[in-house]
Amino acid sequence: MARAGHDDDGHGRAGRVLSGLTVAVGALLFLGGFAWGAVLYKPYTVPTDSMAPTIAQGNRVLAQRIDGADVRRGDVVVFQDKVWGNLPMVKRVVGTDGDKVSCCDAKGRLTVNGQPIEELYLEDGSRPASPTGFSATVPEGQLFLLGDHRSDSVDSRVHLADGGQGSVPRSAVRARVDATAWPMAGWGMLDRPRSFAALPGGTSSPGPLPWVVRCVLAGAALILGGAAYGPVARLRAGRAARGGKAAMAGG
Repeated sequence: MARAGHDDDGHGRAGRVLSGLTVAVGALLFLGGFAWGAVLYKPYTVPTDSMAPTIAQGNRVLAQRIDGADVRRGDVVVFQDKVWGNLPMVKRVVGTDGDKVSCCDAKGRLTVNGQPIEELYLEDGSRPASPTGFSATVPEGQLFLLGDHRSDSVDSRVHLADGGQGSVPRSAVRARVDATAWPMAGWGMLDRPRSFAALPGGTSSPGPLPWVVRCVLAGAALILGGAAYGPVARLRAGRAARGGKAAMAGG
């Protein structure tokens, strides 16, 4: 006869309830994390190596959908502008509203409003920061954009003769890149360059992507754990029953 609170195979009702709740909470976290990520983020494939070594050609990135007004210096953004070909492009913002962006100073560095910028994200800390010198004043509401691979990037330097001295309107921004998602070997969050932090407005804060990933992983773990409880409990009960019979036979 089964003991109170247990079914015939020894799997307790309380255990089944707990297992079901674990799976339900896990499913909520797992699906909720995916839904949260889908609302906030959009994947993009980078078509060129103009952002190398930060982002290589063909890498898949996750970019947070944001308003152009939220963009800060140092951000890597996805934007689309008619003057630039009306195609999604990925570049780094180095100057905003009213900034004077120049290159290069006596040490080969980019300067913003006269302040030298240590661009550690450039390949091997390349100097000079641009193979061609330039100077531009960014109009209000505009962004000055450069690729990290300065010798192989079609960016604001090429468009200096266009309206806005090579800049694009903030409204052209579609998203801000938070992480590289593919290939897996290159997975990781993009750092906010400290060299821009001392300038007015500072740098932007990372998006909630780490929390999205934690929700998905925690949900998956709970689903697997809850689903495994039943088989494990039955296996243990079976072993206990066999052990009891063996003990009775031996007695």
